[in-house]
Amino acid sequence: MTWNPLDSLTQVDHIVQRSYEVPCLVFKHSTRCSISFMAKMRLESNWGFSADQLEPYFLDLIAFRTISNEMADRFSVHHESPQILLIKDGECILDASHMDISVDEIQSVLPTVLPHHPN
Repeated sequence: MTWNPLDSLTQVDHIVQRSYEVPCLVFKHSTRCSISFMAKMRLESNWGFSADQLEPYFLDLIAFRTISNEMADRFSVHHESPQILLIKDGECILDASHMDISVDEIQSVLPTVLPHHPN
């Protein structure tokens, strides 16, 4: 899996537009949190999606908190860390945090778009 770095506010608009072509996943990561590190490792080790099925973005919350705030406002979600936001057709269709972050959780929301991924 290859993360797309999310490091500018203009990218939020890009993600919204891109989500009409391919679902976009934003992983909001705190570099100071062991739970965030574990959630990231779980996603990476279980990832089986191609770039045309799901486009992953990585947001460093410590370095880019203003982007996180913009995402919370734009998609009407409560900020958490770690957190994933799954954006499809310009809308957040999944908001999960902490130990609820998993490939299976993503699959449950997009069963017709994403391939089945074994545990």
